[in-house]
Amino acid sequence: MNDVLMILTACSVAIPASLLGVLLVSKSLVMVGDAISHAVLPGIVVAYLLSGTRDSVPMLAGAAITGFLTTFLIDFLRKKWKVQEDAAIGFTFTFLFAIGVLMIALFAGKNSDLDQECVLYGDLETSILDQVIIGEYLYGTRAILQLLPLTITLLLVIFIGFKGWKVWAFNPQFGSFIGIPMQVFHLVLMLLLSIHAVLSFESVGVILVVGLLVLPAATALLFSKTLAKTFWYSACIGMVSCILGVFLGKWINISISPLIVCVNGLIFLTSVFISPNKKSISTN
Repeated sequence: MNDVLMILTACSVAIPASLLGVLLVSKSLVMVGDAISHAVLPGIVVAYLLSGTRDSVPMLAGAAITGFLTTFLIDFLRKKWKVQEDAAIGFTFTFLFAIGVLMIALFAGKNSDLDQECVLYGDLETSILDQVIIGEYLYGTRAILQLLPLTITLLLVIFIGFKGWKVWAFNPQFGSFIGIPMQVFHLVLMLLLSIHAVLSFESVGVILVVGLLVLPAATALLFSKTLAKTFWYSACIGMVSCILGVFLGKWINISISPLIVCVNGLIFLTSVFISPNKKSISTN
């Protein structure tokens, strides 16, 4: 049962990350996604220090504010100060992430249940102990039940606005010309990304979050030229890597979150050699 709960917890992180990753990779916003996944940490720490709890609501608020701040700061450095985009992204996420780590070290305290290892590596192995039992029935872990509403919301957002997402990803100038609010799609993506980051930190840490945002989508793009199929392939690849990562981690007795990323990486490298779409990965 513990292995099943661990797989379900990892998959509950992987599914929304893989779907968000498709939009990020298609729009060449992978580094922005990486930046937000790291940069929401100061907001999480401030929310924790003010509320004294790791409850979702204050941390979601802190992450959302910091996520928007990250996007604004990147755009400000790029447009107002003429800093190159990659340099602006690199500065923003390393600076804000470092501030968050320092805040944990200085203010959270050694006895706090929010620490650097939790942020970096997560605690997938022990997150399954935080089970939700009502009556005699086990409904899952707290992490699964927290991420389930996000997954449902994300699926609805993609399904309802699929045509808009396609225009946003591949032809935003045309979308703006016909009156589609392209900036709204961008802000919605950043908000969902920030929410996913804060809900995933505790269970799997930032390393797995970033890996699942990039690698399943990049692998899926090697095999699909349509956005709809890419979403399906990416989610399936993310889940398969979680299942393999959990079983390998239990077998080798090693930290599971980094191992899932390694499995994703091996799947991607293998796919590069066998993919029929190698030449179209950058433009698909």
